[in-house]
Amino acid sequence: MESPQAGVYTASLTPLFDSFEPNIPALIRHAQWLLDEGSDGVALLGSTGESNSMTVEQRQSIIEQSALELPPDRLMMGTGSCALQDAVRLTQASVNAGVFSVLVLPPFYYKPQSEESVLSFFSLLVEAVDNPNLRIIFYNFPQLSGYNFSIKILQELKLRFGDIAAGIKDSSGDWNNMLGVVQNVPDLMVYTGTETLLLDILREGGAGSITATANLIVPECQHVFQAWKNGRSEAADQAQKHLTALRIAFESYSFVSEMKSLLAAQTNSEEWNHMLPPFAQLPDEQVEELTEQIKVLGLDLSQRLLLKS
Repeated sequence: MESPQAGVYTASLTPLFDSFEPNIPALIRHAQWLLDEGSDGVALLGSTGESNSMTVEQRQSIIEQSALELPPDRLMMGTGSCALQDAVRLTQASVNAGVFSVLVLPPFYYKPQSEESVLSFFSLLVEAVDNPNLRIIFYNFPQLSGYNFSIKILQELKLRFGDIAAGIKDSSGDWNNMLGVVQNVPDLMVYTGTETLLLDILREGGAGSITATANLIVPECQHVFQAWKNGRSEAADQAQKHLTALRIAFESYSFVSEMKSLLAAQTNSEEWNHMLPPFAQLPDEQVEELTEQIKVLGLDLSQRLLLKS
């Protein structure tokens, strides 16, 4: 199976021990559950996975151990870092583990970043890893990274690296930005970072979605994708309307705090009680309010998570 593939990816949470070390066995179980629930792939170590609050050693352990237990062609590893050598080390670890799809932030913290500096960063990364099977998904999250990938730079990256420059995850929330990339950068897979734009991006030739809230609503995401794939336009519209309502309901709080708090409340599993600063558990009343809000929209989390290990 080619990787990355079009469809619905979940930006996975990372369960933790009370020592704040990653609970890798629990992460593997969660990722497998997501695949069983309908996720076409799972992106580990993205923003939702709290990766930028982890050490390089912790991230490398997750890459190496998860690739032993999960299908590598259905994984995508977040390997971006402020430090170029850390990005190289993690990307190399992913390639060595057989996971060739990596999600990479541009260099961040020091701003403003020039287009020349971003081109240099990715050129040095590709040169250091030196593997033609590498597939980079550029991670566009300007609200956090301070940098927005322009059409011009994406065209240059595609020209320089060919198949290695495989796609982009756009978490900007800017529809015009995503549409411009689809229309002007041929053969670049465009994934939306919000479910609200899933059907729109598919209809314009995009690849699908990579989202945080799919940790709980991946079946609803897959309903949209399958209806679109099978040419059932009216069913796709209805499925998207329901999916959008659910996504909006989840936008009241930080996704990490929200998703982990809901999972902890519904599964009574210790691994979801812990998160790295700056995230913290939501108060019980907020968890109860959100649970009821999405139940009104037709999603009963207690039933969905009943058999989750």
